[in-house]
Parts: sequence; C-alpha cells; structure tokens
Amino acid sequence: MVDYHSVLERIKKCERIPEKELRSLLWSVLELVSEEPNVLSLQAPINICGDIHGQYYDLRYLFEIAGHIPTQRYLFLGDYVDRGYYSIETITFLLCLKVCYPDHIYLLRGNHESRSITQTYGFFDECLLKYGHSGLYKLFMDVFDYLPIAACVDQRYYCVHGGLSPSLPTLDDVHTLMRACEIPSEGPFSDMVWSDPSDILQLWQTSSRGAGYIFGREATKRFLLINDLAMVVRAHQIAVAGHDWRFDGLLCTMWSAPKYCYRSKNSASVMHVRHDEQPTMTTFEAVPDADRVLPPRSWIVGYGFNSLGGID
Repeated sequence: MVDYHSVLERIKKCERIPEKELRSLLWSVLELVSEEPNVLSLQAPINICGDIHGQYYDLRYLFEIAGHIPTQRYLFLGDYVDRGYYSIETITFLLCLKVCYPDHIYLLRGNHESRSITQTYGFFDECLLKYGHSGLYKLFMDVFDYLPIAACVDQRYYCVHGGLSPSLPTLDDVHTLMRACEIPSEGPFSDMVWSDPSDILQLWQTSSRGAGYIFGREATKRFLLINDLAMVVRAHQIAVAGHDWRFDGLLCTMWSAPKYCYRSKNSASVMHVRHDEQPTMTTFEAVPDADRVLPPRSWIVGYGFNSLGGID
C-alpha cells in the first residue's frame, strides 16, 4: 500500500517519484475522478485558479500565497502540463493532493489535457525523458479523459476552462456530454475547452484558433440568465494582470502561471469566492530565478514547450 502523504512530501521537494508509486497514484486518482459528474457542484469558500502549465515552483508559491490544503479549498480550471519545465512534477503534485484531500481540491480538464496537444507542447517528451517510455504518459491521458469539464460554485459561478458553446445553452446539456474520451477537434466538448470571449462581438463567431467559438456579451448574458447564474469564470488566455474582467463583471479570465514560459511579463492570480461576498483576488509574481532549479540543458532543448507562440 502506497503512503500518498509520503509521496506528497517528496513531490513538494520536486523529487522524482518512482514509477511503481506513480502508477499506483494515477490509478487511485482515476478511480476518484471517474466518480465525479461532468459539472461539479461546489460550495464556497473556495479558491479558483487558472492555467499552471508545468511551472512547478510557481504553483508551490501559489499555495504559500493563497493558503495550503487542507486549510484552504481549491478549484483548478485546467492546463496543468506543457510549456513549463516541470509538467510531471506539477500534475503529480496536484493529483497527489487530490488523493490525500479529495474534498479540498478539484481539477477540471483543459485543452492541454489531451493527446493531440501534449504530443506537441512538451508533456509527452518530458514523460519519455524522465521515465524512458510512454507507458506512464498513456496512463496520465487516461486520467485526463475522466476529469470533470465544468463546475458551479454556490449555484452562482459557472467555471470552465475555455468558455461557452452555442450547442450547450443549459447546464443539463453539459451534464449529458460523454467526456471520457480524447477531446474532439470540433463540437460542444471542444467548444468548452477552446472558446474565448470577445468585447467586439455580441453572440457567436468561429474561432481563429481552429477550434471552439468566440462568444460575446449577449451570448454570455443569455447563458447566465437561462441557468440562473451570476458569472462565468474561465481560464485559457494569458492575462497580463493575472485576471481579466469582461462584460461588466459577467465574466472573468483567470491566469495562474506568472512570467509565462519564463519570459512573459504577466502576473498571476487566485480568485477567492466566499459566501455572499463579491469574489476577491490575490495577485502574485513569479518565483525569483534564484529560487527555482532548472532541469539539465539537454532536457530543455528536447522539450516542445520553449516558445510563447501557439496555443495557450
């Protein structure tokens, strides 16, 4: 029997977890998340975080700034891997927290929790470099297939990685999606992890990303009204200030990877949702370079993440 609290203490030190223990952890997480619904029903108080993208030391700092589990509860909106130096350590840290404290951390699926994206932007290469084969990568993908795709906090805040879909006007529609699969290149599931808001649009427009939609103020208002909700909270796009309010407070984009790809000049934020209060933000900067450890140069060159271009 694996002592996951011991694994958690080791991963907090950025130690490599032996394959046997990591496999056991992934199977335990798979059992947990497969029992969760498509749309989680969560209660405040809870902290909401955006993209992390393998920035392990910044994730560790996030917990220092906003509070540790189990003192605090967290909802992460996806995109845990790719781009950063430590995708395996980042996702292992979060999954180990999920096993140790299942009611204190919830993980939604982002567009990077998919085979097509991780084979291009770093996570697949990192698995090969650190464990020598693709077996663990395949097991990670199985876990990603079962991650929930949305959450409602206090029946007021609709949380999702990307955004809305014209094919999913109600929460009941989201509940009926078949999520246990690779994210398709088109359709309502794809829309949820790929779509973006726009201030110059009222309803819908095909996205230039090649997947999902651009949605406007009126599309957002209609979705919230139909479902008796107050706000959309999403991630998926870098926000220079760490968060970005749109549509007079009807939507907020969260971003929790400061100094994205170790070269952007953005901050990061955590949203605090409390009972019957307006959400508040904690904004923070990246861990100083002196406080993070770089992997070997040969590994950095081998990763597919080292670029600001392409997909968030």
